[in-house]
Amino acid sequence: MTDADAAYASIDAALARGAHLLRRDPAAAEEQALEILKAVPGHPQALLLEAQAKRRLGAVSAAATILRKLALEQPRAAAVFVELALVEAAGGAPVLAFNAMERAISLKPSLVNVWRALGDALSLADESDGAAEAYARHVRAEAKDPRLIEAAAALARHQVPVAERLLKDYLKSAPTDVAAIRMLAEVAARLGRFEDSTTLLTRALELAPGFDAARFNLASVLLRRNRPAEALAEIDRLLAAESGNPGFLSLKAAALGRIGDYAGALAAYEQVLMRTAGQAKIWMSYGHVLKTVGRQEESIAAYRRALDLSQSLGEAWWSLANLKTFRFEPGDVAAMTAALARSNLGNEDRYHLHFALGKALEDEARYAESFSHYAEGNRLRRGELAYDPAENRAAAARAKAVYTEEFFAARAGQGCPAEDPVFIVGLPRAGSTLIEQILSSHSAVEGTMELPDIIAIARELGFRKGKGANAPYPASVAALSPDDLARLGAEYLRRTRVQRKTGKPRFIDKMPNNFAHAGLIMAILPNAKIIDARRHPLACCFSNFKQHFARGQSFTYDLAEIGGYYRDYIGLMAHFDAVAPGRIHRVFYERMVADTEGEVRRLLAYCGLPFEESCLRFYENDRAVRTASSEQVRRPIFSDGVDQWRNFATWLGPLRAALGDALDKYPETASI
Repeated sequence: MTDADAAYASIDAALARGAHLLRRDPAAAEEQALEILKAVPGHPQALLLEAQAKRRLGAVSAAATILRKLALEQPRAAAVFVELALVEAAGGAPVLAFNAMERAISLKPSLVNVWRALGDALSLADESDGAAEAYARHVRAEAKDPRLIEAAAALARHQVPVAERLLKDYLKSAPTDVAAIRMLAEVAARLGRFEDSTTLLTRALELAPGFDAARFNLASVLLRRNRPAEALAEIDRLLAAESGNPGFLSLKAAALGRIGDYAGALAAYEQVLMRTAGQAKIWMSYGHVLKTVGRQEESIAAYRRALDLSQSLGEAWWSLANLKTFRFEPGDVAAMTAALARSNLGNEDRYHLHFALGKALEDEARYAESFSHYAEGNRLRRGELAYDPAENRAAAARAKAVYTEEFFAARAGQGCPAEDPVFIVGLPRAGSTLIEQILSSHSAVEGTMELPDIIAIARELGFRKGKGANAPYPASVAALSPDDLARLGAEYLRRTRVQRKTGKPRFIDKMPNNFAHAGLIMAILPNAKIIDARRHPLACCFSNFKQHFARGQSFTYDLAEIGGYYRDYIGLMAHFDAVAPGRIHRVFYERMVADTEGEVRRLLAYCGLPFEESCLRFYENDRAVRTASSEQVRRPIFSDGVDQWRNFATWLGPLRAALGDALDKYPETASI
């Protein structure tokens, strides 16, 4: 063997060692690549190895720089374009990722299966549309039947009704084709028919238990249906076969957070970040959990890390703003403004940035500019939602018609007699987190989170947003037998048991929207306590206008609509005061601030609990808090937020007009 042959053999061996190290120790793989590059500067395979290692270590931008240059120098190297596609996906650039992957496959057609790898990468980066298209291309590449190929193409083009028709026709002749069943489940999920999607995916797994892609989809759909325990069972089956899969671990972290296992969620995210530290949205999700458990400085660092990876990630900027006690650093406003100026910025990033800038400028007392950003963020978000104020008013009217004094008198003594739940209802941003923190500082009460279970039970009884006067709910509640009422109350306790960690006899459900289902709660859980958190209408409503909610509060993005919703809410609460006197306890935020001990004593007396001093030292409670007020309730009670709305009074005309006499009469609680 010549010296040259020996040198080449040595380099080949070093590259092989680097490739072997890549999965389990990317830092060592990077060192190996750099050693080769010292000996042979510009070696293409060593550069590719370096880029692959950097992507796994989170240095996505550095990896992209290497690969873009390498792609120009090695225009026929398919492996370079595959890695470039994965790097672009990690950086949240699905269009560039698709371009690179198409180039890779044009160079080497046998690589069609890497569409699935790209789908996994985009899914991990929370680019759901891009992931769905990549998975559809994977199916299209593997499929043999032209009808299935056409359906996959329609799904990739977001022609969901076309894909649904083609898939249903195809499955008539091939009812056991699991790929087609999975695609139809994807169609159902995109249409919001999650129960149908669950049924289809379950069928696919009955036919093919090893179909991991379908199992991952099933876990995702179960999580969207607020069935995290069932989702975890599916995820654990996936992890049993592939313990280090970042996508599986990321989904597990989200599911663990949903059941309140924050230590487990943090551990899962940390495993993901050890393997692929270049995912900005994983860092952001990690920051959310750190915030929830009160590790604020670490959460800020995680959000900053996400922004290092993706400066235009609007939700990360908003996550910093949403800490409430956080103040932006010099230069942050300029960075957000520069991100907003990008022509290719998506709508979601754009409105998150507007909300974050609104908060940053409000803190600088630049109120006109601040309001301009709040208003634009709300305008953009409202354009995505189908909220109908008239339907909300009609739903309140239907509830008043069903839940009468006679309704409750006829059902006295019925329902599940358990005293465990304490419901805190009302509008968001009304002081409910403060009440929860005070109560959960009592030795007999456990705080959980905003639980979706009452709303889920209402849906099973026919509750659907957007239904007209003939909606089955809440009229369906009046048709329930005594056994039905008791069963549903017990069902609520069963569903929520996974959230209870301490064995305390009482627990809090802080879902604010449950006020609309107060009649259902009183019917199925007659001994549960219901606390209505109330705050000055202008303060409460404008605080909602400044807040971007991840989901569930579609009435908050227009000042007039917030005012109308507030009127509907207090009108319904006044109705329950009249037909079930004393059943709901009201806490006014301003009174809690002015006379904390007196209000706390009244609150505990309503709940049938003895007074404990710890309830006045609620800020010492280190429990996890999953709301926008999480940092505020870790401080002693403060009054500086009571009148913050006055700085924006000039622009609140539409809100004042919509509130009408509800504003003038506050804090009177009689029906308006």
